[in-house]
Amino acid sequence: MPKPTETPRLGIIAGGGSLPGRLAEAAAVAGRDPFIVAISGETDPETLVGRAHVSVGIAAVGRLIDALRDAGCAEIVLAGRMKRPTFSELRPDWRGMKLLPRVIAAARHGDDALLKTIVAYLEEEGFRVIGADDVMTELLAPEGSIGKHVPTAGATLDIERATRVVLALGRLDVGQAAIVRDGIVLGVEAAEGTDALIARIGALQPAGRGGVLVKLAKPDQERRVDLPTIGVATVEKAASVGLAGIAVEAGGALIVDRAGVAAAADRLGLFVVGIARLDET
Repeated sequence: MPKPTETPRLGIIAGGGSLPGRLAEAAAVAGRDPFIVAISGETDPETLVGRAHVSVGIAAVGRLIDALRDAGCAEIVLAGRMKRPTFSELRPDWRGMKLLPRVIAAARHGDDALLKTIVAYLEEEGFRVIGADDVMTELLAPEGSIGKHVPTAGATLDIERATRVVLALGRLDVGQAAIVRDGIVLGVEAAEGTDALIARIGALQPAGRGGVLVKLAKPDQERRVDLPTIGVATVEKAASVGLAGIAVEAGGALIVDRAGVAAAADRLGLFVVGIARLDET
């Protein structure tokens, strides 16, 4: 394990998408010597190129813990998309079998409850779990427009409506996103994720650009993991179904490649905006 005076080595438990690789790059620049635990079937191969890593099955808890310890990781960040497997698909090792009853019980209450259980277990094993924004502070969405386009008065009303819908969903630990157009809720996010939500509402969109996607953290969310995240692909998908823009929680959502997101939004004619969280009452 690193000496107390040293910068602790960072372990990255990596799902899909570009975020784990960006975190590894930032950690390396900061002298954190990142070590990646790739989840089999989830982590993008390009994330691992030229980087110290090991691949484990999603339920191989003992191997994951041993790999992080052997690599000298004191701090861990969980990052990237990850599909929730069915329990019949899991192939747990002996530590995974011991953890499984806790996981099953938590999963019945929603994704946030499940993630809190996983974070608690990692902390019980002696690791410090940190957020992606602790590694890259610039990931957190700022308040205000990102790019040159701004919401219209109608879009602002849709943002307010969608925000209240998402907060209601979040209290039930259901999802982090909703799409509203002209006050009508076109879709809400559940287990399928944001990309599938956007694709699903395409058939409901009338002619002309309109409607907003709003993403917020859940009211009682474990904010070190699974904060709402958007990137260039989110903007492109939103444009492809005719949405007018995207609103995310300032200080409570992650924007991967902020400059790229702004450029894509400007090019495609969408607004992207960071909003203050409404009073949940």
